[in-house]
Amino acid sequence: MDYFKRHDGIVSRSVSAENFTGEKGQGGTSTNGAARGCAKELGQGWKVSPAVLIRPGETFVAADVAGAGIINHIWLTYSLDDVNQSRCTTLRIFWDGCGVPAVECPLGDFFASAHECYSQISSSVVCVNPRKGYNCYWKMPFRTGFKITVENTSEKPMILYYQIDYQLCAVPDDALYFHAQFRRTNPVPEKTVFTALEDVVGHGAYVGTYMVYGTHETEIWCEGEFKFYLDGDGQFPTICGTGTEDYFGAAFSGEVDGKTVTFSTPYSGVFQWPADRAGSVNRRFSLYRWHIEDPIFFDSDLRVTVQALGWYPTGLYKTLQDDLSCVSFFYLDNPAGNKPVYPEPAQLEIH
Repeated sequence: MDYFKRHDGIVSRSVSAENFTGEKGQGGTSTNGAARGCAKELGQGWKVSPAVLIRPGETFVAADVAGAGIINHIWLTYSLDDVNQSRCTTLRIFWDGCGVPAVECPLGDFFASAHECYSQISSSVVCVNPRKGYNCYWKMPFRTGFKITVENTSEKPMILYYQIDYQLCAVPDDALYFHAQFRRTNPVPEKTVFTALEDVVGHGAYVGTYMVYGTHETEIWCEGEFKFYLDGDGQFPTICGTGTEDYFGAAFSGEVDGKTVTFSTPYSGVFQWPADRAGSVNRRFSLYRWHIEDPIFFDSDLRVTVQALGWYPTGLYKTLQDDLSCVSFFYLDNPAGNKPVYPEPAQLEIH
């Protein structure tokens, strides 16, 4: 809704460590929060509870809200000592009392930041600002409520700072539910495509991809095509791209003078780490592509695949056995959908 118009029936709310329920007039009331020692000479109302401690193996309920409305913004970060938390923290979002999460993926991947090194991301729906301030602006409608959990699967405690901004308001009958699903295959079997998304049944729209591509060889890695199988497509897809870097908005491996050029734009971006390891194995590429202006609509079902493909010195294509992981972002007319098996912590680690 435009902020300069009347907003009858719409109220603004926010959940954080300073207001766990988001209720009206309940912000900053803590007397025993994580920073109570720092605020002992100031008292209640003076930043007593800016963060929460999540112990190893613990799942923290960051929000459990009843009513109808829409999440507009999520901000979070974690203590800088937690250098390996990106893949060791699982974010889950549940809609309307459903027991199956619509969002389930590593925290860092959700914010297009699986790599631990800081990279500025300045996109239309995800911003990562100094120093690891994660921001999400995907619109997420709900009808009877939502729950957000954060699971710490690492072996050390995590200090989480967060704020979830939402509105309580009427939601149109045709509003779709936001989803994000994670998959990883390491290595991709020889002459086999990587399945980024499958078993999505219903009416919806595909709106974004975040991929981490890890190379196991020195050759060019990005010749593989993204393919979208829509509404009963069989052997061949309706939408077929021309190359991996092409799909993410770059061209010719994204290299200038033999080096990968990183970039962050409203709808696509590419990063490499280690940044100085050109032409070697174990390079990691972090890539996002948001279909904000060109959503891919489907009426009954959707499947997405990508090839791991490079070149032989002879000029022939070469299938690669690389490390591919992907978060697929989409909207669906079902609050649950079909959830893939989530990897064990050891299967998530980036070496």
